[in-house]
Amino acid sequence: MASQQSMNSDSSSMSKSRSRSGSMPQLLCYHNDIAPIRVIKHDGPTRGKRFYGCSHWPRTCGFFKWEDESDEVRELQFKLFEKDTEIAELELENSLLQEKVKELKQTNLKNHDQLEEILLENSVTREGMYTATAYKKLYIFLLMSW
Repeated sequence: MASQQSMNSDSSSMSKSRSRSGSMPQLLCYHNDIAPIRVIKHDGPTRGKRFYGCSHWPRTCGFFKWEDESDEVRELQFKLFEKDTEIAELELENSLLQEKVKELKQTNLKNHDQLEEILLENSVTREGMYTATAYKKLYIFLLMSW
Protein backbone atom coordinates (compact mmCIF):
# COMPACT_ATOMS: atom_id res chain seq x y z
CA MET A 1 0.00 0.00 0.00
CA ALA A 2 2.86 2.34 0.87
CA SER A 3 4.50 1.64 -2.48
CA GLN A 4 1.18 2.40 -4.17
CA GLN A 5 1.02 5.75 -2.38
CA SER A 6 4.60 6.58 -3.33
CA MET A 7 3.78 5.71 -6.94
CA ASN A 8 0.75 8.02 -6.76
CA SER A 9 2.84 10.84 -5.28
CA ASP A 10 5.48 10.30 -7.97
CA SER A 11 2.85 10.40 -10.69
CA SER A 12 1.30 13.53 -9.22
CA SER A 13 4.65 15.30 -9.55
CA MET A 14 4.85 14.43 -13.24
CA SER A 15 3.83 16.94 -15.86
CA LYS A 16 0.13 17.40 -16.32
CA SER A 17 -2.07 19.28 -18.71
CA ARG A 18 -4.90 21.60 -17.89
CA SER A 19 -6.97 23.84 -20.07
CA ARG A 20 -8.18 27.33 -19.51
CA SER A 21 -11.34 28.56 -21.08
CA GLY A 22 -10.53 29.88 -24.53
CA SER A 23 -6.85 28.91 -24.53
CA MET A 24 -4.84 25.90 -25.57
CA PRO A 25 -4.11 23.26 -22.94
CA GLN A 26 -0.93 24.01 -21.03
CA LEU A 27 1.64 21.62 -19.64
CA LEU A 28 2.61 21.80 -16.01
CA CYS A 29 6.19 21.45 -14.87
CA TYR A 30 7.25 19.30 -11.92
CA HIS A 31 6.55 22.31 -9.65
CA ASN A 32 2.90 21.91 -10.76
CA ASP A 33 3.01 25.34 -12.41
CA ILE A 34 2.26 26.14 -16.05
CA ALA A 35 5.35 25.48 -18.16
CA PRO A 36 5.67 28.38 -20.61
CA ILE A 37 6.61 27.90 -24.23
CA ARG A 38 10.13 29.05 -24.85
CA VAL A 39 12.17 29.42 -28.06
CA ILE A 40 15.77 28.30 -28.54
CA LYS A 41 17.83 31.39 -29.31
CA HIS A 42 21.30 29.82 -29.50
CA ASP A 43 22.84 29.21 -32.90
CA GLY A 44 22.54 25.62 -34.05
CA PRO A 45 20.20 23.14 -35.74
CA THR A 46 17.45 23.67 -33.15
CA ARG A 47 17.50 27.49 -33.29
CA GLY A 48 13.93 28.82 -33.29
CA LYS A 49 12.47 25.51 -32.12
CA ARG A 50 9.79 25.88 -29.45
CA PHE A 51 9.73 23.93 -26.20
CA TYR A 52 8.00 23.83 -22.84
CA GLY A 53 10.34 24.58 -19.96
CA CYS A 54 10.13 24.95 -16.20
CA SER A 55 8.38 28.10 -15.07
CA HIS A 56 11.01 28.67 -12.36
CA TRP A 57 13.94 29.00 -14.81
CA PRO A 58 16.87 29.32 -14.07
CA ARG A 59 16.10 27.46 -10.78
CA THR A 60 14.58 24.67 -12.80
CA CYS A 61 13.00 21.38 -11.79
CA GLY A 62 14.34 19.85 -15.01
CA PHE A 63 11.04 19.82 -16.90
CA PHE A 64 11.54 20.00 -20.68
CA LYS A 65 9.34 18.93 -23.62
CA TRP A 66 9.53 19.92 -27.25
CA GLU A 67 6.35 21.61 -28.39
CA ASP A 68 5.78 19.04 -31.14
CA GLU A 69 5.98 16.27 -28.50
CA SER A 70 3.32 17.86 -26.33
CA ASP A 71 0.40 15.99 -27.96
CA GLU A 72 2.08 12.68 -27.20
CA VAL A 73 2.76 13.88 -23.66
CA ARG A 74 -0.87 14.90 -23.23
CA GLU A 75 -2.02 11.48 -24.43
CA LEU A 76 0.31 9.77 -21.96
CA GLN A 77 -0.81 12.12 -19.20
CA PHE A 78 -4.44 11.31 -19.97
CA LYS A 79 -3.67 7.58 -19.83
CA LEU A 80 -1.88 8.13 -16.53
CA PHE A 81 -4.92 10.04 -15.23
CA GLU A 82 -7.20 7.18 -16.31
CA LYS A 83 -4.98 4.63 -14.56
CA ASP A 84 -4.82 6.76 -11.41
CA THR A 85 -8.61 7.02 -11.47
CA GLU A 86 -8.94 3.26 -11.93
CA ILE A 87 -6.52 2.66 -9.05
CA ALA A 88 -8.48 5.02 -6.81
CA GLU A 89 -11.73 3.26 -7.69
CA LEU A 90 -10.18 -0.15 -6.98
CA GLU A 91 -8.76 1.08 -3.66
CA LEU A 92 -12.22 2.34 -2.69
CA GLU A 93 -13.80 -0.96 -3.70
CA ASN A 94 -11.10 -2.80 -1.76
CA SER A 95 -11.74 -0.77 1.40
CA LEU A 96 -15.50 -1.37 1.09
CA LEU A 97 -14.90 -5.10 0.70
CA GLN A 98 -12.59 -5.10 3.72
CA GLU A 99 -15.34 -3.44 5.77
CA LYS A 100 -17.80 -6.07 4.54
CA VAL A 101 -15.37 -8.84 5.56
CA LYS A 102 -15.09 -7.31 9.05
CA GLU A 103 -18.88 -7.20 9.36
CA LEU A 104 -19.19 -10.81 8.19
CA LYS A 105 -16.51 -11.94 10.65
CA GLN A 106 -18.37 -10.23 13.49
CA THR A 107 -21.64 -11.86 12.38
CA ASN A 108 -19.86 -15.20 12.16
CA LEU A 109 -18.56 -14.82 15.73
CA LYS A 110 -22.03 -13.93 17.00
CA ASN A 111 -23.52 -16.92 15.18
CA HIS A 112 -20.80 -19.18 16.56
CA ASP A 113 -21.53 -17.96 20.10
CA GLN A 114 -25.27 -18.55 19.59
CA LEU A 115 -24.57 -22.04 18.25
CA GLU A 116 -22.46 -22.85 21.32
CA GLU A 117 -25.32 -21.69 23.58
CA ILE A 118 -27.85 -23.79 21.66
CA LEU A 119 -25.61 -26.88 21.81
CA LEU A 120 -25.13 -26.39 25.55
CA GLU A 121 -28.88 -26.04 26.06
CA ASN A 122 -29.42 -29.13 23.90
CA SER A 123 -26.99 -31.21 25.94
CA VAL A 124 -28.63 -30.02 29.19
CA THR A 125 -32.05 -30.91 27.79
CA ARG A 126 -30.85 -34.35 26.66
CA GLU A 127 -29.28 -34.98 30.04
CA GLY A 128 -32.58 -34.02 31.66
CA MET A 129 -34.46 -36.35 29.34
CA TYR A 130 -32.12 -39.25 30.10
CA THR A 131 -32.45 -38.59 33.82
CA ALA A 132 -36.24 -38.42 33.59
CA THR A 133 -36.32 -41.65 31.58
CA ALA A 134 -34.08 -43.37 34.13
CA TYR A 135 -36.32 -42.24 37.00
CA LYS A 136 -39.36 -43.44 35.10
CA LYS A 137 -37.81 -46.86 34.53
CA LEU A 138 -36.77 -47.05 38.19
CA TYR A 139 -40.27 -46.08 39.31
CA ILE A 140 -41.85 -48.74 37.03
CA PHE A 141 -39.34 -51.33 38.29
CA LEU A 142 -40.15 -50.47 41.89
CA LEU A 143 -43.89 -50.71 41.21
CA MET A 144 -43.51 -54.06 39.52
CA SER A 145 -41.29 -55.45 42.20
CA TRP A 146 -43.57 -54.40 45.08
